[in-house]
Amino acid sequence: MSPTATIDPAGAVRTGEELNLPAVDAWLKAQVPTLEGSPEVTQYAGGASNWTYRLKYPNRDLILRRPPAGTKAKSAHDMAREFTVQQALKPAYPVVPTMVGLCQDPAVLGSDFYVMERIEGLIPRKHLPRGLALDAKQTRELCLNVVDKLVELHAVDPAAVGLTPLGKGPGYPTRQVEGWSARYEKARTWNVASFSAVRDWLKANTPADLATCVIHNDWRFDNVVLAPEEPTRVIGVLDWEMATLGDPLMDLGSALAYWVHADDDFVMRSTRRQPTHLPGMLRREEVVEYYLDRTKLKPANWTFYEVFGLFRLAVIAQQIYYRYHHKQTRNPAFKNFWVLVNYLGWRCHRLIRKGAR
Repeated sequence: MSPTATIDPAGAVRTGEELNLPAVDAWLKAQVPTLEGSPEVTQYAGGASNWTYRLKYPNRDLILRRPPAGTKAKSAHDMAREFTVQQALKPAYPVVPTMVGLCQDPAVLGSDFYVMERIEGLIPRKHLPRGLALDAKQTRELCLNVVDKLVELHAVDPAAVGLTPLGKGPGYPTRQVEGWSARYEKARTWNVASFSAVRDWLKANTPADLATCVIHNDWRFDNVVLAPEEPTRVIGVLDWEMATLGDPLMDLGSALAYWVHADDDFVMRSTRRQPTHLPGMLRREEVVEYYLDRTKLKPANWTFYEVFGLFRLAVIAQQIYYRYHHKQTRNPAFKNFWVLVNYLGWRCHRLIRKGAR
């Protein structure tokens, strides 16, 4: 299709985020004695969450994931949990990266970290990779393949892969509504809406678990890897740090909060971070119809899941804005996130009114 498409490059390691390479190399070679020579070390852009490095040995191409400096081991950046989830899923869900090893010895890097095989491929972000041109038919095929991979994940039996301990039992939707509501209250600033009516509506309309399965919890196009020679085929799914056991429709609702159409309003189009605007992409309502047809799930009130996804995204945006508002970060990209939060509240209200009709 497009053999010249650009594969995501890693760049120079950011100042202050250097690895203790001799320690990492010695630890890795104790796990993988066949490693040869010294690795070329580069770092991937981003890093707001975990830091990600490429270790390119002469005979092996690896990825190292670690928490930001100063993070304690058992926190939101739980490397052992992320490693364990992927290692357990791999036999049943082959697009998970192959794990190489987990290090919990603080003498190596001062924190837990893990190493996995690098998946060589294309990652679709706000735009398709440079040099990749898909027509509407191919774009639709890509879209269906990405949704199918979510369907396949939700079909994995948690007990069969040893992931039952991830779950907290029935009541996942209730815990999510309560948890995200509490996070919003904690992060609220004077210039954003209270979301009280939205939170009350979510609480009053929270369904029982429709099913319980492994959910990714951050399902987006920029977390999938496409085959360079066949760029509608998904060969990898990345970023499992938020994975857990929960209701699959909560996963789908959260994913659709990022799904932006070409004919959406200006504010929504300005939030787009994946290529869902391209001709051939399913619309949000088509994604829901396709997913429900594939899974045979029958929600009594789909609106709940879509409103929850938008509210969750609003909380995430507000948590980021809170840091900017209180000068904990000076990144100018976050300056107007409060506008986005209020806009997402407006969309929640619009969906609630539409659902009532």
